[in-house]
Amino acid sequence: MHWPETAIPEGTFLSIEELFPEGAPRFRSVLRTMEKHEAVLAVKVTAPGADAGVSSRLAKGMRAFAIKVDVASGVSGFLRPGDRVDIYWTGQAAINGQEERAQAITTLIEAGVTIIAIDQTADTDRSSPTIARTVTVESSPQQVAALAQAQSTGKLSLSLVGAEDDTVSRAVEIDQNQLLGITIQQRQVQQAAQVCTIKTRRGAEIVETPVACPTE
Repeated sequence: MHWPETAIPEGTFLSIEELFPEGAPRFRSVLRTMEKHEAVLAVKVTAPGADAGVSSRLAKGMRAFAIKVDVASGVSGFLRPGDRVDIYWTGQAAINGQEERAQAITTLIEAGVTIIAIDQTADTDRSSPTIARTVTVESSPQQVAALAQAQSTGKLSLSLVGAEDDTVSRAVEIDQNQLLGITIQQRQVQQAAQVCTIKTRRGAEIVETPVACPTE
């Protein structure tokens, strides 16, 4: 199909030679849905000979990590590859290091993480809601370790970030007391310092001399 020169989309391959360079593998894989007579755009196909799987979508140094979700934690199935999400962890945390005083908390552990696949689908053009069982996100090795630890010790929930939202979420943490508006007052009991003395009479005067207190 012929296109008017002024209507050719940016990133379009203008010839077969550009699409399949000489000396390179003679195939590319389609990454996104393409319609009949649509211009072939570089963003919709892989590099020559490259795989169309999830690994082809990972930036250098990044890893893929799968998060288990359900209808509640997965934003009711409205997530799709290419979306960004904030990830929250809910679990039990000790208060002041005391396990017996543990309480439930929810805290933001990762912000603005990019989804690269929903279940086994990496098609960014998918628009119909799907109740997913796993969501795969692009993460650094450090984030993978944090997410793995969080997923094994509590529940992860996803919060969808708006497509035009360029703000960065800050530290967020809510516990049961904050949720219910309960204020815990801690009482501090200060023990008065013990002072021991010896009384000595000097004529009509009594003199008190500080001494070390006996140990129990």
